Amino acid sequence: MAKKSYLAVDMGASSGRLLIGHFDGKRIELEEVHRYVNGPVEMMGSYHWNLPGLWSEVQNGLRLTGEKFGAAVESVGVDTWGVDYGYFDKNGKLLGNPYCYRDPRTDGVMEESFKTVSRDEIFANSGLQFMQINTLYQLIADKISGSVAQANAERFMMIPDIFHWLLSGEMSNEFTDSTTTQCFDPVKGDWAKGMLEKFGIPTDIFKPVSQPGTVLGTLRASLAEDSGLKGMKIVLPGSHDTASAVMAVPTASPVGSTDWAYVSLGTWALMGIESPKPVVNDVVSGFNFTNEGGVGGTTRILKNICGMWLLQECRRVWNQKGRNLDWEDMNKMTAAAPAMTTFIDPDHRDFLAPTDMPEAIRRFAERTGQAVPQDDGTVLRVILESIAMKFRQVLGMCEKISGTKIETLHIVGGGIRNKLLCQAAANATGCRVVTGPIEATAIGNVMMQAVASGDVAGIAEARAVIRDSFEVAEYLPQETALWDDAYERFAKIVGR
Repeated sequence: MAKKSYLAVDMGASSGRLLIGHFDGKRIELEEVHRYVNGPVEMMGSYHWNLPGLWSEVQNGLRLTGEKFGAAVESVGVDTWGVDYGYFDKNGKLLGNPYCYRDPRTDGVMEESFKTVSRDEIFANSGLQFMQINTLYQLIADKISGSVAQANAERFMMIPDIFHWLLSGEMSNEFTDSTTTQCFDPVKGDWAKGMLEKFGIPTDIFKPVSQPGTVLGTLRASLAEDSGLKGMKIVLPGSHDTASAVMAVPTASPVGSTDWAYVSLGTWALMGIESPKPVVNDVVSGFNFTNEGGVGGTTRILKNICGMWLLQECRRVWNQKGRNLDWEDMNKMTAAAPAMTTFIDPDHRDFLAPTDMPEAIRRFAERTGQAVPQDDGTVLRVILESIAMKFRQVLGMCEKISGTKIETLHIVGGGIRNKLLCQAAANATGCRVVTGPIEATAIGNVMMQAVASGDVAGIAEARAVIRDSFEVAEYLPQETALWDDAYERFAKIVGR
């Protein structure tokens, strides 16, 4: 076949990028076009996303793409983080700048919500893990505060839906991102409107969902004129970034097989298994796992783990003090620090949005009766080993949910650049760890577009293309007895 090019807008919580995937029928080659910084903006004690700024960066990326590739670009799709959203009025206008999931307005809301609808009923209607950042608790917080935007809303759309609307002029609710809300019933395949009504949340704003691979139309005329990308289609990928990342896992196992597990490692570490159908039972609920939509009719049964956020925040704090540390500097500091001195629970609420992450880690160590890290390298080592131990804990839960022994752990995403963490993951879990590709989310986005165009037959074939296109690395377990002994200490700390 003639070479085709697909554009991925891959927007993470700390950075965004536009990448072109060139496909010749056998291999995919990725080329970065534009990269930019992202992050929540504090405004009078609230945290919002700078949506106009992000849209400006996407437009810049479109212009650069047009200058270099022009009409050769077949289509574009957007993926972002989950749970965040915007309201639209009857005229199709966005009502306000969307909140960031780290905004403190949801503090205590999840626990308070159980007085209206029980925890068991919420899980039965959503199959989702309980986290205060979930869209449901943000919507309840809006209701409690008397949100003018919510009261006047005619439509609700998630962040990637907003960008697809900006690109195409068409409003949609893409399936995989909709399932991150805790407002969607994965068994019924529709919004859990009965539950939402009990919270007083207006349900007419929730519209039917569209599946990955849906073609919304072509690039709006003004954007096409500005960028030179005339005729470019707007295609829904797995618009939740983890859905796209999991699509790009280079496994040879059948789609929906549970003999392998994955970690999509970035700001968050999303760890779980791929299932042919949702699993909504007491085991999944007890482990606080989630059922989120995947591509190709699959379900991602997973758990959110705080990932590189812990390291990112340490770097931010130290560099604000004039250190000017890069990631290689931090890796050297980690490698030189003593091992197994102290553990934290990476998912403790103390680490959700502290102003000083290193100090929060030291306070946690002191409060739990452990050795307090005395230098920055030890702080980093504590984070790395704790994340690896968390992988071990969650892997065991995956095996109990699936009833399958997991031998291989696939780790994809930008976090695999931290080779110390990848080796620690193998040591802690006792699994063969396969890492790569790095830009898994963008690759999964691009390959879903290739499937939509008919150039790739389906998910299994897309993964075969990815295996043939990108190198992977392998890590085998080392010093397992040492890690086994240390895990008992970690488990006690997490259990407190």
